[in-house]
Amino acid sequence: MKLLNWPALLLALTKFATLATAHPSGLTKCQLPTRNPLSSCPKNTILVSSSDKRAHFTTIQSAILSLPDDHSSQTILILPGNYTEQLNVTRRGPLTLIGQTSKPTSQSSNTVTVLFSAANVQASYTDNAFTSVLTVSPTLEASLTGSGPTGYAVPNNTVYGNTDFRVYNINFRNVFSEASVGPSLAVSVSRANAGFYYSGFYSYQDTVYIGKLGNAYFKSSEIAGQTDFLYGFGTAFIQSSRLLLRNCGGGITAWKGANTTFPNKYGVYISQSTVVAANSTIAPTIIGKCFLGRPWNIQHRSVFMDTYLDATINAAGYKKWGTGDERFSNLTLMAEYKDFGPGFNETGRIVGGVTTLLSEKQVKAYDKPVDVFMDENGRQPYVGWIDEDA
Repeated sequence: MKLLNWPALLLALTKFATLATAHPSGLTKCQLPTRNPLSSCPKNTILVSSSDKRAHFTTIQSAILSLPDDHSSQTILILPGNYTEQLNVTRRGPLTLIGQTSKPTSQSSNTVTVLFSAANVQASYTDNAFTSVLTVSPTLEASLTGSGPTGYAVPNNTVYGNTDFRVYNINFRNVFSEASVGPSLAVSVSRANAGFYYSGFYSYQDTVYIGKLGNAYFKSSEIAGQTDFLYGFGTAFIQSSRLLLRNCGGGITAWKGANTTFPNKYGVYISQSTVVAANSTIAPTIIGKCFLGRPWNIQHRSVFMDTYLDATINAAGYKKWGTGDERFSNLTLMAEYKDFGPGFNETGRIVGGVTTLLSEKQVKAYDKPVDVFMDENGRQPYVGWIDEDA
């Protein structure tokens, strides 16, 4: 039995911690607990608390619904606690949700958690979209997953949603089950730009969904799941973060490429991160059993770059969808670049015949957020919505 390489893991986690220490955005003072919670926050910041009588609202969603549907920039500060509710953001103007914390550079020290319990078990819902803890999308239709190779046909005249949605130090948990029993989303982003910093996303199946024309950036965050827990049609870039395997099922990534009239880079990109078993109890039982991903359709694109992989990852790396339904062709890109740790096996990747090992020249097309995010017309959009200082 292959043992976990704890020295290598320690090195990777140290590297991750180093990458995740700077958080000099102007919001840090607003996050710190003070006698007057809003004293260092942007003007007109809305305060949410389930217990503090000074709060403007007791739920996060009621605060969101109070905002004008315009292009003004809005901020909501959330005091410590568990908030059992489902969040929906449809407004187009910039919106920032901040979790109060004494350690803004430590995701593990977050004090704000949003919980919801829902899973699409045996078609209990008409679409997976209804299960998400947090949804950022201009309309319900824009957020629908649908079925088949192309998914739900979003109406052509659907507007683009929030152009600058940000979350700092908030955890989102779908608590329907302690196992993979059906799609149960923690976050859903479609036709919107969303950045998540020092935040957590927890479920078992389909944890993170990035829908059509969705752009999502995750930094210094933690994402946990078991089955296809990074999936979608749009584009996600995950940097300096931790992916936790709660068990093995399907793969970590399952992406559907979209048929368009222009070349695109829709997919999921994981950079300078760590992939590890969720805890020491599950770790020995899943050694060599988990896969980096499988193709939801033949245009699947995912790339793991400079990322530590623990011993849970199978020697082949990626796998095809299934026997008789491979969903794999020369259009499929399931790739790695300079991954390391006991879960990286170059010989195993080559023998497996599914994983592409990128060269230094090839990876330059994907190794920065600005390289992959696109607008609805295939152009690289303005990426000012990404907090590069976080």
